Amino acid sequence: MTLPYRHVLVTGGAGFVGSRLCLRLRREFEGLRVTALDNLVRRGSELHIRPLREHGVDFVHGDIRCPEDLAALPAFDLLLECSAEPSVHAGQSGSPVGVVHNNLTGALHCLEAARQNGAAVLFLSTSRVYPIAHLRALRHTEAETRLELTAEQELPGCSHAGIAEGFPLDGARSFYGMTKLAGEALIQEYVFTYGMRALIDRCGVIAGPGQMGKADQGVVTLWAARHVYGRPLKYIGFGGHGKQVRDVLHVDDLCDLVVLQLQSPSIWDGRIYNAGGGAAHSASLLELTGLCRELSGQKVEIASEPATAAVDVPIYVTDNALVERELGWQPRRDVPTTLGEILAWIRDHRDELRPVLDS
Repeated sequence: MTLPYRHVLVTGGAGFVGSRLCLRLRREFEGLRVTALDNLVRRGSELHIRPLREHGVDFVHGDIRCPEDLAALPAFDLLLECSAEPSVHAGQSGSPVGVVHNNLTGALHCLEAARQNGAAVLFLSTSRVYPIAHLRALRHTEAETRLELTAEQELPGCSHAGIAEGFPLDGARSFYGMTKLAGEALIQEYVFTYGMRALIDRCGVIAGPGQMGKADQGVVTLWAARHVYGRPLKYIGFGGHGKQVRDVLHVDDLCDLVVLQLQSPSIWDGRIYNAGGGAAHSASLLELTGLCRELSGQKVEIASEPATAAVDVPIYVTDNALVERELGWQPRRDVPTTLGEILAWIRDHRDELRPVLDS
């Protein structure tokens, strides 16, 4: 299979999603040159360098906050912007300068590099662009193991299927969410002003083997790792019952979507797609615990902290109707499959991953 592109640059290319996309593109598209750029700040990203190189991906140690690092790269005609400080808690205590500089200034540098190269841009955004107050105001009921959206909602862009692209954007959303939304706005200005070909994917929780999960980002891997290594966990917020819900998007389902998008040139006009696991592939923390116990055969201590962080929301589920209608894409891998693959990956690399995940 071939593409109209010759050289793709993946920023954040040694990260969880970036590295997976690099490998998929090398496997899927014969003759496509792939370069991964990463500053290796996130612990564990260095473990992805060897498999990238073994599969013919060029790795460059660089930083999108430094435009000279981007200028030093060979010419490219496609940019996949996967780099970010991904934690919604970034900047919540202390200064927001770091997350703004990384996510917004870095995105600007990427767009300038793409403009100078005449390259198309795919920007991985986040469901966190949607305001906290609106998400907290969603009507929901409390079931035995989870919170559930009701069929009737007051706000537009929301139903029992989840959050669609028309959900309101007015209000605070965290510094992380703000930087990603501002990045989206920058992209649309580049599309309008320069005719740049671009797409934006607003992703929910992404999970799968290869993710270096922490308490503030990568919850499915965190839950799996704590069960493998026998470490305690905690239900935080909303009464400390563990009933808050997220949909889970397997990283390979996201790669499937990107491949479809690369083969659909007519959609590269700055449009935005919500892309997540959807209601069928969602879980509460309480349900995730039950799955971990079932699949790992281990039981760990679970504490409870009722207080809720200012940036947390009780439920987020993605409505994928638009991307399904326009591209025929649906996530295929369910939560047990995703969790099982993560558990197997941790077990297979137990000692290598211990310094990263057993902490």
